[in-house]
Amino acid sequence: MHEPLAPTAPSWRISLPHSTAAVPVARALVRTALDELDERADCETAELLTAELVANAVEHTAGLRPIELVVELLPTGCQVEVHDSDPRPPGGLSGPAPIEEPDPWQEHGRGLLLIRTLSRSCGHRTTDSGKAVWFTVGTRLS
Repeated sequence: MHEPLAPTAPSWRISLPHSTAAVPVARALVRTALDELDERADCETAELLTAELVANAVEHTAGLRPIELVVELLPTGCQVEVHDSDPRPPGGLSGPAPIEEPDPWQEHGRGLLLIRTLSRSCGHRTTDSGKAVWFTVGTRLS
């Protein structure tokens, strides 16, 4: 489930273009936001998983509206959400683990597996304008 956030948690919300150019911008924004935690957050994992979510949003949704990135700092790490205009849930993110391993020779098919494996928790929820796909990562020490 979506983890509750502390009312005073610092957060950033920014609209990104619905294009592949949004991926490196999103990574840089997460890195900058997590600098606030004085390197306690697992920044590398958060950047990787953010890139996966943004790339999925660009690839699997219509480009009529921008993608929104939300980063919220938690006492024990951070939560990242990517909002897009498609209300359909992402396949395989919050259901049972897939039985078959992704084909290592294919370029696609490992993003959601990475998110499920490397995040502390993940999921999705519908929003008024589509859906939000989220994950949380902890601090390096937790």
